[in-house]
Amino acid sequence: QVQLVESGGGLVQPGGSLRLSCAASGSISKINDMGWYLQAPGKQRELVARITNGGSTSYADSVKGRFTISRDNAKNTVYLQMNSLKPEDAAVYVCNAGVVLTTPGYIYPEVWGRGTLVTVSS
Repeated sequence: QVQLVESGGGLVQPGGSLRLSCAASGSISKINDMGWYLQAPGKQRELVARITNGGSTSYADSVKGRFTISRDNAKNTVYLQMNSLKPEDAAVYVCNAGVVLTTPGYIYPEVWGRGTLVTVSS
């Protein structure tokens, strides 16, 4: 079994910053792409940022220049540094990863965490 656990959410004022973390645990051999998605009430889940195993990144237009995704492969952890936060950034942020297990042939292409809540309000 593989588990993703997010942390770092909370309440921040507009213009403030937060750093989200997502740690993967289990019998992991390798983690491929990792990403952050946001889930706002009544809306579909949206991609915020993704990072490959080699460190290539991509971002939603709405967060370019404000958010930075990074990862520590030794810790099986992905981060999302969120700066200049806006009220419209408020949502549950959910982590996603493609995971290869140590058991040969076992691959989980889409593992999801439960999310961490980000609230942006004065």
